[in-house]
Amino acid sequence: MELTHHPAAPATAGETTSDTDWRALQLLLISIPDVVMGDVAKDLAAGTVGGAAQLIVGHPFDTIKVKLQSQPALLPGQSPKYAGAMDAVRQTVAAEGPRGLYKGMAAPLATVAALNAVLFSARGQMEALLRSEPVAPLSVGQQVVCGAGAGLAVSFLACPTELIKCRLQAQSALAGAGPVPMTVKYGGPIDVARHVLTEAGVKGLFKGLVPTMAREVPGNAVMFGVYEGLKKIMAGDRDTSELGRGSLIVAGGIAGASFWLGVYPTDVVKSVIQVDDYKQPKYTGSVDAFRKIVAAEGARGLYKGFGPAMARSVPANAACFLAYEVTRSSLG
Repeated sequence: MELTHHPAAPATAGETTSDTDWRALQLLLISIPDVVMGDVAKDLAAGTVGGAAQLIVGHPFDTIKVKLQSQPALLPGQSPKYAGAMDAVRQTVAAEGPRGLYKGMAAPLATVAALNAVLFSARGQMEALLRSEPVAPLSVGQQVVCGAGAGLAVSFLACPTELIKCRLQAQSALAGAGPVPMTVKYGGPIDVARHVLTEAGVKGLFKGLVPTMAREVPGNAVMFGVYEGLKKIMAGDRDTSELGRGSLIVAGGIAGASFWLGVYPTDVVKSVIQVDDYKQPKYTGSVDAFRKIVAAEGARGLYKGFGPAMARSVPANAACFLAYEVTRSSLG
């Protein structure tokens, strides 16, 4: 990244050297926002394309994951609504058609630009802060720190977005189930937001923020660390910018899978809290949700929907990173 050079005008009659230096400093300060906004705009554009690719490829898997996660604990002798991932797919398509697999996509699609702008821009700014020189490569450890910072930043936008998405995706699984059934049928993401604001105010949109942070910070730290580490291994003595698209797809897919390996139970806790009833909640918080899930279903309860999540993460993140890298490279 280079600052645009504005040559300082020579001192005019009656103008001291300090006046000339001050004018030069003003010109330098004027050039900084242009450079920063240029990078932000590039991250926004590349992140938008990457996020859209990720969403289109991965949303059907995510729908099935949330349906499986949000099934209530079974009573003795009771059968689950969905016997597994494939059964959830069959029932969803039979009841709602293929469009049912994309239910709730409008909310993340509407905010995909902002989400990915925050994620990739925050990561880019963290990289700039940690670099000793403008073009100096970062270590894998430094990339982990950048990923953690980006995850923290994106949590505040991801939480309300995912709450709306999860409540839309889960309503068919929760309808008529449990002692306090979810009787509200949402017509779309705006309808979800309206109901939540009516019941719980703005604070209600941030229900599940703690587990969202507990997922995003370590998850993105690992994901970006693995992604950059794999790129360095595959590049060998070459610069990572010379890697082909196949290498980027492999690195992105593996990095996406690594995101979920350590934080999946946190995602389950987040999902059950976000679809919980506001007026008569089943869970008082993250720890309470964790304890009740384990007590009712054992450790397996923390991995409901793990198969669809992993099946989604590889192609979705491969598409995201590839689209991001290609777009970012084309923008210079």
